[in-house]
Order: sequence, then C-alpha cells, then structure tokens
Amino acid sequence: MQNAMPDIANTSSAPVQETLEWVGMSDIELPMLVASKGLTPVVVNAKAQAFVNLVDKDAKGIHMSRLFLALDQLSHAEQVTPKEISSTLDAFISSHHDISDQARITLAFELPLRRPALLSNNSGWKFYPVKVDARINAGNVDFEVSVDVTYSSTCPCSAALARQLIQANFERDFANKEIQFNDVHAWLGTTEGVSATPHSQRSVAQIKVRLSGKATEFDFLGLINNIENTLKTPVQTAVKREDEQEFARLNGENLMFCEDAARKIKAALNAQESVLDFWLRINHYESLHAHDAVAIATKGLEGGYQP
Repeated sequence: MQNAMPDIANTSSAPVQETLEWVGMSDIELPMLVASKGLTPVVVNAKAQAFVNLVDKDAKGIHMSRLFLALDQLSHAEQVTPKEISSTLDAFISSHHDISDQARITLAFELPLRRPALLSNNSGWKFYPVKVDARINAGNVDFEVSVDVTYSSTCPCSAALARQLIQANFERDFANKEIQFNDVHAWLGTTEGVSATPHSQRSVAQIKVRLSGKATEFDFLGLINNIENTLKTPVQTAVKREDEQEFARLNGENLMFCEDAARKIKAALNAQESVLDFWLRINHYESLHAHDAVAIATKGLEGGYQP
C-alpha cells in the first residue's frame, strides 16, 4: 500500500507569523458560458484570478488546488451568473473555513457583440474587454463590472480653428464679388475652399461600476450601450462610404474634449439606479500631441471609489 503523501500546508507552521490579505492564483484559463441581460449566453475565453485571505498566522499556506477545482466547476455551469459566482466564492470559504474568511474571483474576457453599420445594411463583430471582480466578506457579496469602450473624439478647439481658416478662404475668394449659389456650392466641395479639418483620435472610456450583491444578472450590453449612446461616436465595424460619411457627421455634431466625455458619462451613470458607485477614466490618444489627454471621475460617495 502506498504511504500517505505529505501535506506541508497542513502539517507545517509558518516560520514568520503574519496575516495575508490575499493568496491564490492568477491567469487561470477558463472557457465559460457567460449570461447577460439582453444577450444569448455566449462562450468566452476568460482569464481568472482566485484568492482567499489568510487570517491564521500559523497556517503555512492555503489549498490552491481547492480554488482551482471550484473554478473548474464554475466553468462547467450552464450559465455564469452572479448566483453561480457567489456559490463559487462560498466554496472558496468553506474549503478554507479554518484559515480564511474572505474570498475573491476576477474574470477577464472579451465580450463579442454583433454591431450594425450606421447606414448600410451590414454588420460586424466588436470585442469589448470586460472584467468581473466579485468578493465575499462575512457572507456579503459585492460585484464590480469593468468595461472598455472605444470611440472617436474630435477636438472642439481644432474644429473652431478649421472653421476660421475656411472663413478666411471664403473672404479671399468671394470678397467684393457678386455671390452665386452655384459658385459657393462648388467652392464648398474643393480643398481650396475647405482647406482645414479638425483633428480627431481613437479614444477609450474605462468604466468600473459597483453592483448590489443581490444582483441576479449582469447587464454588460446595457452598460456598453449606455456609454456608446451617450458619446455617440463609437468605433465601427463594417463601413461603406455612406457609413463613413455618417460617422463624419456624428463626429462633427459631437465635438468633445476629454472633460466633455467624462461629464457626459458621469451624468449617464448617475442616472442608473442599479449602479451603486462608479469610477471612470477617459483617455484621448492625441493625434496632435505625443501625449494623451485624460479625465477621471467618480460618483463621489464617502468611502467609495477614489479618483
């Protein structure tokens, strides 16, 4: 009969006796069927982190295999929902009841969404970075959902300067002349007339929202749609000429500094009752400068997210 294998984590004491906030594993690869309000459950390839705290100063270490096996069970769930994640956190605690009283799971993945073109009868896939961070403490579960939304931002200052140049061109070409509609119409379609355009750049809104531990479902789609509908210039997938022209129109109608984008999103999130708290960072990856323009905002709750 094979001799019992040693279990150092159970039979040895820690040489230095201190508590630890988190101990566990990161970058665990897990395919899972993620459920979200308004979407058919979709298979994603997630990277998971699994942690418990270590409150027993004498314990040599935690049982990492128990965390891994509990996560593996989560990946086999019919749908990954807040309830399923809460059950996995309970399993983390119950398997470490004598040395831990808190647990944490982070799931990071890209959510594929089919997005229609602006005008043409086409569509394409966009993948949105999503992260779910769930924690349990004294039986209370908190959920944090993070999303990144990419959009186009056109500089209001640059637009005003471009308009000024176009006005100067108009004065140069039409001053002291009898103006005819057809002449002006043709002039507006030339680079000699409209000789300047504002600069725009790809931009990213990074959003973190805190949800109630009593949440029964995630709403990744609703959060992403809220941000895109607020900004009005999300990056596109399939684009024909009519779509590109419509995109140019939307950019022209929604000029924004990073401050404008941050204020719009802050107001939109404040209006969502399901969002208990939020943090946002706006990143405009400048085409004029070699540096970026950034704005950060929070809901401003005492004890909540900090800038």
